[in-house]
Amino acid sequence: MKNKKTYIMAFESSCDETSVSIICNGSEEIATVVLSQMDTHANFGGVVPEVASRMHIENITMVIEECLNKSGLSMDDIDAIAVTYGPGLIGSLLIGLQAAKTLAYLYNKPLVPVHHIAGHIYANNLVKPLEFPLIALVVSGGHTELIYMPEDYVFNKIGGTLDDAVGEAYDKVARVVGLPYPGGPLVDKAAHEGEPTYKLPVPLDDESYNFSFSGLKSAVINLVHNEEQRGNKINSNDLCASFQHDVVYILTKKTMHALKQYNVKNLIVAGGVAANKGLREELTKVCAENNINLTVPVMKYCTDNGAMIGAAGYYAYKSGRIAKLDLNAKATDELK
Repeated sequence: MKNKKTYIMAFESSCDETSVSIICNGSEEIATVVLSQMDTHANFGGVVPEVASRMHIENITMVIEECLNKSGLSMDDIDAIAVTYGPGLIGSLLIGLQAAKTLAYLYNKPLVPVHHIAGHIYANNLVKPLEFPLIALVVSGGHTELIYMPEDYVFNKIGGTLDDAVGEAYDKVARVVGLPYPGGPLVDKAAHEGEPTYKLPVPLDDESYNFSFSGLKSAVINLVHNEEQRGNKINSNDLCASFQHDVVYILTKKTMHALKQYNVKNLIVAGGVAANKGLREELTKVCAENNINLTVPVMKYCTDNGAMIGAAGYYAYKSGRIAKLDLNAKATDELK
């Protein structure tokens, strides 16, 4: 029984990606289908919740069928069904949740609730097995958190953002400098083509593990406004470089502080902003200097996907986290 394969079918629909995946033993991706709505929402300059949920309804059945066909497995092979129940857009979450609950009922499979952030963390397990204890730096459009994990599926939040998430700040800065949605990757690209010549405030530069990006975002907005009032042209590449310099500096400083204080040698980065080239480069350099084992997901696992929910779902299933069929979606929820 030691080598038994456990197949988890996983659903992710917390925002604007409809994704279903089948994962074996929390580490092997058998099949994943991700249907992105990015092109549609780009027309609106951001995700429109009502549009997102309607598109999930249109796509979910097709995505399930395609994933099963791709895997070569049937529902009889599936041991449990994992699903993101929150946090996220409530209308979007409900579609994936209803699909997962329906299949769990029809095929008499255990239903495993997965917190969206747990999914992002366990995306790293698809790269290599997590080593404990570890610190997880979670950076995405909706989250900026430092999590201490002494062992599998035990999450101790030691710090988080007091206002804007880092990815949200990136998108707002992108809008101010005239970059289209989704702006985060474009700010990162522009930053690598500019120099940090603009003086901006370093956000919440203290000894805590908390973050604050609203002041930095406001400083960028005010700087652009003031320069326009004076008739001066903004160098958008330099402004993006200045913004990113401060963001990467404070994320790296507080993460390294946590690693030292908790006497941990393993760091993982999770979430959409884990794809940020500037952050990857700085953490790689600093971790090498401090003998820290750094794991960052491959690009396809940074954005929302069913594979990460399947990876987390396997360990949730092993730890006995089984939900009843009255499981409901939560727009906000603490990771625990």
